[in-house]
Amino acid sequence: MQFKHPELLYALFALLIPILIHLFQLRKFKKQAFTNVAFLKKVTSQTRKSSQLKKWLILCTRMLLLAALILAFAQPYTSKTNQLNTKRETVVYLDNSFSMQAKGEQGELLKRAVQDLLNHVDHTENLTLFTNNETYKNTNLGAIKNQLLQLGYSSNQLNYDAVLLKGKQLFNNQSGNLKQLVLVSDFQTKASLFKPVLDSLVTIHAVQLQPVNTKNLSIDSLYVSNKTPLNIELTANISNQGPELKNVPVSLYSHYKLIAKTSIDIADTATANFTITNQEEVLGNIVIDDVNLNFDNNLFFNINKANKAKVLAITETDDVFLQRIFTDNEFIFTSEAATKLNYSDIDQQNLIVLNELERIPISLTTALKAFTENGGFIVVIPSEKIDLQSYNDLLLTFNTHFEALLTTEKRITNINFSHPLYKDVFQKEVSNFQYPKTEHYYPMLASNATVPLKFEDGKAFLSKNGQAYIFSASFKTEQSNFKNSPLIVPTLYNMGKQSLKTSKLYQVIGRENTFDVPVTLQQDEILTLSLGEESLIPQQQYFNNKVQITTTETPVVSGTYSITNNSEFIEHVSFNYERDESILQYQDLSTFQHVQVSDSVSDLFDTLKSDSKINELWKWFVIFALVFLAIEMLILKYFK
Repeated sequence: MQFKHPELLYALFALLIPILIHLFQLRKFKKQAFTNVAFLKKVTSQTRKSSQLKKWLILCTRMLLLAALILAFAQPYTSKTNQLNTKRETVVYLDNSFSMQAKGEQGELLKRAVQDLLNHVDHTENLTLFTNNETYKNTNLGAIKNQLLQLGYSSNQLNYDAVLLKGKQLFNNQSGNLKQLVLVSDFQTKASLFKPVLDSLVTIHAVQLQPVNTKNLSIDSLYVSNKTPLNIELTANISNQGPELKNVPVSLYSHYKLIAKTSIDIADTATANFTITNQEEVLGNIVIDDVNLNFDNNLFFNINKANKAKVLAITETDDVFLQRIFTDNEFIFTSEAATKLNYSDIDQQNLIVLNELERIPISLTTALKAFTENGGFIVVIPSEKIDLQSYNDLLLTFNTHFEALLTTEKRITNINFSHPLYKDVFQKEVSNFQYPKTEHYYPMLASNATVPLKFEDGKAFLSKNGQAYIFSASFKTEQSNFKNSPLIVPTLYNMGKQSLKTSKLYQVIGRENTFDVPVTLQQDEILTLSLGEESLIPQQQYFNNKVQITTTETPVVSGTYSITNNSEFIEHVSFNYERDESILQYQDLSTFQHVQVSDSVSDLFDTLKSDSKINELWKWFVIFALVFLAIEMLILKYFK
């Protein structure tokens, strides 16, 4: 039993006063002898004993009466916790990630959780509620009821560590408050697991909602499996969590029209292949039909009209091999002699090839530095005889420099297959082929460089540092046979292609996506991403002949967006949700000793209500006081 006003209990010491008065009466009786009173002695003795008992009973009832009144004014109560004198704070995390679309016994997990919150939590109780994308601080359910009923699913799920950190930060900074953090989620197994640590200041309650089944069919990814001048073959990876399925329809839409349909048999994984016409703009959507999760039943993609990368060769020798690689159907290739170079052309390029110059003029070095700072790429192919100082003036910009020429035959034997230049070139890693060789080379000293090609002794033949690809040897046939090697085509071709970062088939929401838009903007102009009536301005960086767009958590809705400049359409870009939520596997929370786990929102909040219920006892003590008063009156009236 606890008291709201325990300081009033000191009044109980006042009960000692009547006891002391009763026990230490100062009044003394004087004996006086009378004649003929012997016969009254027996009656007197009996009367005196009766009077003493009556006085003791009255004293006890009065003391109990006063004690009951004092206790009633102190307002006693009982509770499982010290709730009356402690302010309670409640913070609720409501997981609205896509996995909460799964069906429970009473419908979708998220929708059921919202209804249980509204039905079992006092609408006037102050609390803080946050989701993966919204926060409602110091409010009540009555004020946010409509927002909760319209709560949508979010692609940007907080990891569990972030949930715990944010939840604790939302409590007030008042010491002594009873802090309750309620986590409502399915606690899906992910890369970052739910691992709460013991916190003496915060009580963690976990409500784990589980679906009735964990079956799910999802489109995981899409890629170009084959490409010819006439056709493009697309392959969609589809996964299945559940029993084997037969004749699952997979549809391909373009510009919102059905253009192809196939069916697959799937146990765990399967692929669906579609062939579309090359050189055709496609606003695509791969669709399957699945009743469990909806967000992974679509995969949006697009193929824009091909943009040609601009390549400029500054040369003092034969450049026919460059013309054969940078063909007109994929590149805008120009070649200029170093002595006749128009410097104004440099800013308009994506890639500049320094083809065996003997000397790099200071003016060209300055222009190339500015060009690379604005996002351009250069390729350095040295001559067999170079002005070493002029080359190093340029290369030092990229933390690289040449040393004196070495006339030693070297074979190029090491290929970095994971490098972007060769990532999709080889079906498998080759270890024996006709290695190209060179009769001389310039040793390179570089820091923070990647090395796609190495000599047999591990030294760099080709290095990439920043915006520069640097070869260490000449391509002239007298000095090297690299020009005739099968490596030269993918090497230079991919340099040209990667100099303009075109948009992929699709981007993934929540990841860092970077792509280039080939457009020249005027001052104060910006690019906008639009989907229907929704539009947003992404992070963008301006260069002379392109704009580099970077997205992470935005946009938040999947689909194919239009990139516009003042309502002028430029091209499309597609975004899809991350597929981590498709795997319906869940953590076992029963092993957490310092977390109170429930399987329903209603059970948890009913328990919290019971634990926090206060039973006030002051009324009982008032009743006791009245009873003692009645007893005293009866004693006074009927006890002789």
